[in-house]
Amino acid sequence: MAITFITLTLQNFKSHRDLTVNFGEQTKITGDNAQGKSSIQEAITWLLYGVDSLGSKLDPTPITYESEGTKVSLLFFIDEKQVLLGRELHKGKTHYYINEVPSKAGSFKEILDQLFDKNLFLSLFNQNYFFTLHWEDQREMLLKYVTAPANKEVLKHMLDEQKKCLEPLLKKHSLNGLEDLHKDNKKKKDKQYIAAQSKTKTLKEQMEHYQPTIPFDSIVAELNPLKRDREEIEKVTDNAGEINGRINVLNAKINNLNKERDQMKKDWDLLKNEKIEDHCRVCKQPLQEESLQSVRDEHEQRKDNFKKIFHQIVEDRKKLEEELKTLEYIDVTEQIEKVREIQSKIDPLEKELSKHKDYKLFQEQVQEAEKEEKELLSSLNESIFILDTIKAFRAKEAELQAEKVQALFDTLSIRLFEKQKNGELKNTFEIEMDGKPYRKLSLSESIRAGLELREVLSKQSEVITPVFIDNAESITSFKQPSGQLIISRVEAEKELTIEKDDY
Repeated sequence: MAITFITLTLQNFKSHRDLTVNFGEQTKITGDNAQGKSSIQEAITWLLYGVDSLGSKLDPTPITYESEGTKVSLLFFIDEKQVLLGRELHKGKTHYYINEVPSKAGSFKEILDQLFDKNLFLSLFNQNYFFTLHWEDQREMLLKYVTAPANKEVLKHMLDEQKKCLEPLLKKHSLNGLEDLHKDNKKKKDKQYIAAQSKTKTLKEQMEHYQPTIPFDSIVAELNPLKRDREEIEKVTDNAGEINGRINVLNAKINNLNKERDQMKKDWDLLKNEKIEDHCRVCKQPLQEESLQSVRDEHEQRKDNFKKIFHQIVEDRKKLEEELKTLEYIDVTEQIEKVREIQSKIDPLEKELSKHKDYKLFQEQVQEAEKEEKELLSSLNESIFILDTIKAFRAKEAELQAEKVQALFDTLSIRLFEKQKNGELKNTFEIEMDGKPYRKLSLSESIRAGLELREVLSKQSEVITPVFIDNAESITSFKQPSGQLIISRVEAEKELTIEKDDY
């Protein structure tokens, strides 16, 4: 995009009551100090943005005379499109014009934003403006028009191991996303790995506590014969227990039957001697013979049933006594004592055997804990390596980007990064000429530096604007910039003169 100034008109702008400037390919403005040369440059920036050529707020009202209003208009081309813009300050109120049509401030700003970026235009129009910006804005503007090196290009300059690690990952994640992912994983795995180490240490200490003092085979060799001896004795005691238990059961049953028998003998006397009542127990009336006989018969029936039950008890007791005669109580006191003696030898052996089982369990837990610890360490180391590789990638990317930016300049040195103590790169921006930072350059050096930077911005952005070089008398020669050239020089005792040259 090429911007070409045609005509600038000033009415009551600072020291200019009525001035028209016709621009050519090169426009020379000369005159003594205080002739309003710089005001011409400021009129253009005030018209467009309400600021002076360095971006500060500007009061355009006349200083040496009274005036009700100030007006500036500029006719220019953007490529082949003609545009006429105007700004007027009348009694403290600002008015805007687009192609002579009154417009609102919003519409005026909108059309400017569509035409060109403010900071870019002011940087191209005034070679000093760029250096008034904050270094982060300077850096952003320069890099905006310089394509960053592609991942493939950066990887090509890295170590094979780093390239092999990072290349497939960058196909799935952005560099920032990958860094966030592994920073988070490193943070988690750091904590988990410390916890895993503590767990492994604790399990090992517990395992040592349960470490057996007697070899497993020795325990088994000693324990098995003792168990076999115990089992043989227990067969005897178990059999004796069954017989002795049966004897105890029989004696208990016989004893209960004897008690029932003795009680029935007593109950028989009462039943046998029971008096037959010959009258009704309720109404006291004498019973009829038939009823009386029924009472006698019922009494006899009860006696018969009683006898049957008694004889059954006697019969059951005899059977039990006959079975009891066939059994003989077995004394197993000696065997029980022998079992106790054997068990006293078995118990410590089984305790040692249990230690072996517990020790084996702890061994498995320690192995599992060590495996988990190893996996956590592997994941942690992987993230550390990837983060270090990302750091190396960024360093190489910064180096290539710096080389790419530096290649655009002839005399200026551009510093985009500075290395921190931890090895990481921090964004910065410093422009130097012959080893001197811009802030320490002389006026002529700063003009040359600004023009070189301006040319890089113009070429990279593909935007060509007029450039206004003020105080040009301080510089004897410079490379012809792209776009219209407007030169302002101080010439003593000379009135303001404007000359254009269309070649």
